[in-house]
Amino acid sequence: MGTVLDSHFLALTAIVTVGYQFLFFVITALLKFDKVTDFAGSTNFVILAVLTLVLKGTWHFRQDDSTLPSSKQKSEEKADLLDINISYFGKKTVAVPLTNGSSSERVYMVQLDYLAFGSFDLACSTMGSSTGSFSVDEWILQWGEDRRFDEMRSNLGKLAVFWTFQAVWVWTVSLPVTIVNASGRNPSLQVADIIGWIMWSVGISVEALADQQKLSFKNSPQNRGKWCNIGLWKYTRHPNYFGEILLWWGIFVASIPVLEGAEWLVILGPIFLTVLLLFVSGIPLLEESADKKFGNAAEYRHYKSITSPLVPLPPVVYGSLPSWFKTTFLFEFPLYSRNLPQEGVN
Repeated sequence: MGTVLDSHFLALTAIVTVGYQFLFFVITALLKFDKVTDFAGSTNFVILAVLTLVLKGTWHFRQDDSTLPSSKQKSEEKADLLDINISYFGKKTVAVPLTNGSSSERVYMVQLDYLAFGSFDLACSTMGSSTGSFSVDEWILQWGEDRRFDEMRSNLGKLAVFWTFQAVWVWTVSLPVTIVNASGRNPSLQVADIIGWIMWSVGISVEALADQQKLSFKNSPQNRGKWCNIGLWKYTRHPNYFGEILLWWGIFVASIPVLEGAEWLVILGPIFLTVLLLFVSGIPLLEESADKKFGNAAEYRHYKSITSPLVPLPPVVYGSLPSWFKTTFLFEFPLYSRNLPQEGVN
């Protein structure tokens, strides 16, 4: 379809994102219901990805799934399957498959698998005219209240700042997907594509597994009042965030063959996400909450001293490393322990 406001859809995606997040800000402010924050963020990603893809109206292999039946069929049928996978705050996986049939019949299927919350499935079918089906499992209530809102529920100003920040976050992190979908360039397969896909595959797998493990741990009655230290959580205190960061850097790396000139600024997307999770609303908030809750438990302090904050490592290896090495190369920043009782700081 071509250009809407600008050739890269930057203004359009910004307007859509601000409007969408403002809607959920109003819902949260009026109903004091903060469990829609993750839903608002993740579905916003899907909306931007599908919107920019459809508006551009062209399909190429960086958008298409690499497992099409044959190259001959790929050339005869312009696009058979699109997979776009997006994650939000390490809590869920979003898969967007698109099947494009004849010019008069298209079927769009959007499926969001919220591995940490249960599952949320949205199917939207278009057969000449638009019809849709929408089913929501009871995923929203499984995790309880959003801890990020503990000090915001009664403060409209702080709530507005949060939703503004979330809008900026969604738009910025979506930049690589937006630019690739808006681009008409389709260079041949390159090393960057393969590296990016590998990074993305490992990242989404780690994140999904970590979220499922934590959900199972949290739903077990015998684990009440305990911190999660099973599975991947034995090797890193935040495996979901490790997967989150890795997959978004993978998306950026896979977009490199398409980028030209100022388009390289899309690197701000994964940089913004990394800074956000490392220093703002990701690891710092969770570390603070855990330290206040478990900081006086010797077992917890031992777990924290031998477990990497982000990059998965065997506890025996991480525990033997010097503090300067942990801080410099493994992101064990002092702010992650500022609320830990002094006797627990090694």
